[in-house]
Amino acid sequence: MSTETETYEIRVCGHLDDHWADWLGAAELNHNSDGTTSLWTAPIDQAQLHGFLARLRDVGVAMTMLRAIDEPQASGPRFALLQPLTTQRLTLRAATPDDADATWQYRRLSDVAEWLTERPADHDSYQQSFADPERLAATVILEREGVIVGDFMLRIEDAWAQAEVRDKAHGTQAEVGWTLDPDHTGRGYATEAASALIDYCFKTLGVRRVVTGCFADNTSSVRLIERLGMRREEHAVRESLHRSRGWLDTSRYALLAEEWPTAR
Repeated sequence: MSTETETYEIRVCGHLDDHWADWLGAAELNHNSDGTTSLWTAPIDQAQLHGFLARLRDVGVAMTMLRAIDEPQASGPRFALLQPLTTQRLTLRAATPDDADATWQYRRLSDVAEWLTERPADHDSYQQSFADPERLAATVILEREGVIVGDFMLRIEDAWAQAEVRDKAHGTQAEVGWTLDPDHTGRGYATEAASALIDYCFKTLGVRRVVTGCFADNTSSVRLIERLGMRREEHAVRESLHRSRGWLDTSRYALLAEEWPTAR
């Protein structure tokens, strides 16, 4: 039997509780919108894979898929958006390096860059920054009939926890953010897309809490956050330094899974 190791994705029927991931020896567990659960193993050999599958049989779940994942792919950051989302008017999908040109067209505008963490300096440096694996994995492209109208940030985080229970806080929180092309604002696209993304966070990724933050003077983002029903949990006075406005107030918002969708 081969002693070479590989990482595997295994999909089973039903939504397994998170504690089964530890018992099975899975490196990661994800609840899918179709009612299945995906488990990713650490690099294991064939004997260890057989042991993993035997434990699955002991749990009594039916396996629907088994595939080996190339190690270079497994070792890099995983995309937060695992499959495209479709709303009444929009499509949300994981970003690719080819999306840099379209997003550059609106992110370089002064009224958009006003509230961005970093103002793009030039096209070449922006392309390089956009293609960074960590950034790419957290970027969601927003399309309307094949035209890119904005991009969202979706980052899965560990919640703060004391050392003894830190393992239970892994991947339990998501942070979201948004940037829209000004040519497509005022039509409710941001609210529609953000609602779909939050729904995905709670129902597919299984996080317990979604957070976001912004400068308090960024009134368009504040209005969007309020439309989503997110709760303001922190208002920090002159806490963050803006590149041209000086020290500004910031606000932090959050929403728990049990508050969604009734928050809206």
